[in-house]
Amino acid sequence: MTTLPRPDLTLTADDARRIALRAQGFLGAPDRRAGVRGVLRHLGAVQLDTISVLARSHELVPYARLGAVGRKTVEAAYWGGTHAFEYWSHAACILPIEEWPHFAFRRRAYRGRPHWNHELPDGAYEQVIKQLRVEGPLTATELGGAKKTNDWWDWSGTKVAVERALMYGEVVCVERRGWKRVYDLAERAVPEALLHDDLDDAECLRRLVRLAGESLGVGTRADIADYHRLKGEQVDAVIADSGLVPVEVEGWGRPAWADPAALATPPRGRHRTALLSPFDSLVWERARTERIFGFTHRLEAYVPKPKRVYGYFAMPVLSGGRLVGRVDPAREGRTLVGRQVTLDGPKAVPAVARALVEAASWVDCTDVRVERVDAPELRAPLTAELGRLLG
Repeated sequence: MTTLPRPDLTLTADDARRIALRAQGFLGAPDRRAGVRGVLRHLGAVQLDTISVLARSHELVPYARLGAVGRKTVEAAYWGGTHAFEYWSHAACILPIEEWPHFAFRRRAYRGRPHWNHELPDGAYEQVIKQLRVEGPLTATELGGAKKTNDWWDWSGTKVAVERALMYGEVVCVERRGWKRVYDLAERAVPEALLHDDLDDAECLRRLVRLAGESLGVGTRADIADYHRLKGEQVDAVIADSGLVPVEVEGWGRPAWADPAALATPPRGRHRTALLSPFDSLVWERARTERIFGFTHRLEAYVPKPKRVYGYFAMPVLSGGRLVGRVDPAREGRTLVGRQVTLDGPKAVPAVARALVEAASWVDCTDVRVERVDAPELRAPLTAELGRLLG
């Protein structure tokens, strides 16, 4: 059993909440000069997902922090040049290119993996590498076909080969084109100074634990492990040398660690008001969201419709450093529709209305319509506030 160091500092639950908000880019003036790439470097990972309602999740993440940044600007920031790469982190994520060396431990683990869900035909791997070397960046379709049949899981030998090369680190996803991965050789896509697997597993883990702690501000062992989907014992092995500081957080009931820079200055500044993607790193871990915000959050897209409580893609509403409601959005022409709106009392009405109107403007909608409100008595105040903001 690991002996944990005694924490030198006790934080209140509100202290921890504000530290977490600042670490995630929701407290204080946004760094507009650094822009989307700055958000990516600050967070260390931006999750990708196929669902698109207002926009895809990786677009919603910088929008929530910077405001109405253009969607083309977002894509260019992620994929323009050698600034980022896609890899398995918290899930499939866009990662700053500087983190390439830190995932050497995961690439080695994939190379040593004895069993796979898909068989690799003889010669398919070598053929994919040869084709990319000669022809440059290609999709799986351009390489020869992604699937054998229309079943999503029935990958072709080409798709199996290129995905395995991606996990091994010999190939990199350099952009998404129509949501298809575009692959290129790592030797072309990753700057030479970063293109190495020199770091041993312990150093990779130490760096990722430190980066997770910086991105969270303060977190438990489980929080830190979850950020890049490390195992608890991997965190235990390196956390003492990570530079994170052991702290106690009132009400958490478990050991925690904080970024020393986050403790150096009190978290102050203006709070963002925004709709959050369910895959936003502020809320992607359910237990942490409940512990920090007292807010139970669950993505219901994969829940049968009759069993949904808040809606298909319910987006938490952040305002004043609190999660004050949820909106399940849709678009009909140039109208943003709140199919289901959940409000945490009358005080949440102005914030939810503002978040809806700002999101509507961002996606080029000129009107907002609310269909269902969980508290019927709040429907009229919400409609009136939307009318006032829309003018």
